[in-house]
Amino acid sequence: MLKLKNFEIGNDKLTILAGPCAIETMDILKQTAEGLKKTCEKLGINYVFKSSFDKANRSSITSYRGVGMEKGLEMLAQIKKEFELPIVTDIHLPEQAAVVAEVADIIQIPAFLCRQTDLLVAAAKTGKIVNIKKGQFLAPQQMKSLVKKVEESGNKNIMLTDRGVTFGYNNLVVDYRAIPIMKEFGYPVVFDATHSVQMPGSNGDSTGGDRRFVPTLANAAMAAGADVLFFEVHPNPDCALCDGPNMLALKDAEQVFEKCKAIFEIVR
Repeated sequence: MLKLKNFEIGNDKLTILAGPCAIETMDILKQTAEGLKKTCEKLGINYVFKSSFDKANRSSITSYRGVGMEKGLEMLAQIKKEFELPIVTDIHLPEQAAVVAEVADIIQIPAFLCRQTDLLVAAAKTGKIVNIKKGQFLAPQQMKSLVKKVEESGNKNIMLTDRGVTFGYNNLVVDYRAIPIMKEFGYPVVFDATHSVQMPGSNGDSTGGDRRFVPTLANAAMAAGADVLFFEVHPNPDCALCDGPNMLALKDAEQVFEKCKAIFEIVR
């Protein structure tokens, strides 16, 4: 279990990390944070707000990336203060870690960067919780070496996230064996239900996806024993500037979260 603010991650209460893929406007951040906080409080779920100031891994050089680190951290700090929520966001470079740690409670390592030693070490040295997303190209057993990089850098506040495995071209598939395998390492395991329905590069210069299957995959992850769920959520996914096809609509979050919680509690 990991201690975060006034709750624990990995105990008998579900934790959800959720929010817009990339920071667009303060209005969208506030609307999402307020809606998800109310939903999670109603359902008795631990909630951490998620959004990214930069999405460096894009299909096209013209794809929307975010508002940048300085402005993005200011906006996340405002959400943290106004809604009294812990924050999770990504870093892409080692030199970002210490600055981001001033705002974020969980530092997330993107899937495509999960093997980057300098990035893991820098995140570890902040002392914050480090959420390592398993690369689509890795077997779950291979995550053990990444765990050791963080541990040997003096930090045992670790979470591991599964987000699907590359399956041919432009598709991902979820191997639910990854959840119990990674739990053997002794840390909470997160399942990313929205990135797992992505279809990378399927639209040519952008990534596609099929949000219809987000609830199905999330429910299955609960049955497989995941401790935490990760969702990218937007008030209007069809108009989102980043990852719209795979994001969950804010209006649908309560129904999805409620069923996930029920399965989580049965398994526990």
